Amino acid sequence: MARKIKDMLASGGITPAVDHIAPSDILTPADRYQELFTAIQTSRIFPDGKTFVDSHPKSSPAIILETYRATKDRPNFDLATFVQQNFAQDLPPDSHYISDPKRTITAHIDALWPVLTRHPERHARRSSLLPLPHSYIVPGGRFGEMYYWDSYFTMLGLAHSGQHGLMRTMADNFAFLIDTYGHIPNGNRTYYLSRSQPPVFALMVDLLEAHGVRQGLRYLPQLKREYAYWMEGAETLAPGQSHRYVVRMPDGSLLNRYWDDRNTPREESYLEDVTTAEHGARPAAEIYRDLRAGAASGWDFSSRWLDNPHDLSTIRTTAILPVDLNSFLHKLETQIEHLSALAGDAETKALFQRRARKRLRAINRYLWDDTISSFIDYDWLRDRPRDALSAAIVVPLYVGLATTEQAHKAARIIQDRLLAHGGLITTEQHSSQQWDKSNGWAPLQWMAIGGLKRYGLSTLSHDIAQRWLTTVGAIYEREGKLVEKYAISSHADGPLAGGGEYPLQDGFGWTNGITRRLMQEHPTHHLHHIRPRSGHHR
Repeated sequence: MARKIKDMLASGGITPAVDHIAPSDILTPADRYQELFTAIQTSRIFPDGKTFVDSHPKSSPAIILETYRATKDRPNFDLATFVQQNFAQDLPPDSHYISDPKRTITAHIDALWPVLTRHPERHARRSSLLPLPHSYIVPGGRFGEMYYWDSYFTMLGLAHSGQHGLMRTMADNFAFLIDTYGHIPNGNRTYYLSRSQPPVFALMVDLLEAHGVRQGLRYLPQLKREYAYWMEGAETLAPGQSHRYVVRMPDGSLLNRYWDDRNTPREESYLEDVTTAEHGARPAAEIYRDLRAGAASGWDFSSRWLDNPHDLSTIRTTAILPVDLNSFLHKLETQIEHLSALAGDAETKALFQRRARKRLRAINRYLWDDTISSFIDYDWLRDRPRDALSAAIVVPLYVGLATTEQAHKAARIIQDRLLAHGGLITTEQHSSQQWDKSNGWAPLQWMAIGGLKRYGLSTLSHDIAQRWLTTVGAIYEREGKLVEKYAISSHADGPLAGGGEYPLQDGFGWTNGITRRLMQEHPTHHLHHIRPRSGHHR
């Protein structure tokens, strides 16, 4: 057994489904097409900025750029025609899917997994898509690639749909990304490589073990590499200094923030970011970095990151130490500690035990506020807690780092300030951003439900689950679909959610996954009997 463990750790234990993955060209569309990229994105040829960066060239990119430079100043040159002639849109496969009015929501979700599955052999050449060795689930709508933190919540549903093979291949894809690029990017696109997303790979490992899909020890090398990515440069920092994701606090402790290595407009939202920066009072590069870091948080965007909740240009993501991020990293530290003990590596076990304890002390000092009896984000540049309460307070409960007293106090805050008609609101602040009131998001509901249950707060946990399932059921009955986010402050049969940079997306991976899991846990909820009023094309 010891030799088997040693061999597994040495190899990483990840075997691609194909013999060879061609080395990926990691140039982003902006890097590759330069002034052509800028012209396309600022001309609004496509209503959605993501359309072009997801397209693939019909011939050599270098020749396309050379041709553009040679012809762009001619009197009869038309940019839209040039793009149409030289690029093909990366459209999802046409599944001809129609939601069946006879189907229960469970059957509907199970039927959608193949629709949302992508296969590596169908990856377009020369596109921004990073090749992966195995099949995977995409969220749906405009999101046609595998996203990091989305996938954990999707996998919750795959487990209860009996899709253990997809759980395994998705986890192996993430391990492949860590081994290939040193981290898990926001999504498997070149333009996402400069940032990650909430680090939930350790939670995926727990899920795989719980369902007998994979042994967690298999992924220990990748967990350690991911940790090294998030903590790069930490050892050389003096108090008050920062480097990439890490901040050294005045007392010498280490906490983390969201970050992106680039300080240019996001390529998938180029014109939106340029417009935001033009209205800002700070240097554009600072605003771009904070917009990118906000995207890395998964909460893109929220008043949680803003000085003025109604002005996106006041975003200061890199100045904020988020309670959810640091809770996920505490989980990563304890996971490495646990698996190192199983591997017989006492030195690494002891090291990560110390690191987890230090982070927990820092969380309790900086990210717990006795005045409101709640977890809270911290502005490290201004050396004070943020005054914006958000549903991120459920994450310390979900990963189990809260004390019993903290959990009970947080539950009262959730009950009194965040619980709405249809579930848990994201923040208390109304704004035009999608991660704000009155929107509710499936991942936050799930972590609240699981976190409260973990501390024996079953009544509130059950209440949130019932409200959320009712919300999802009302829209499913009316529209025949599941969506990315829901408006939950009004009656559950009211309008769909709004806000943000793009229209509401159908699909939708993490909503499907969490709903499927909750349906299993709440067999008497009336959602089991709901049917759509008519068939709907997907």
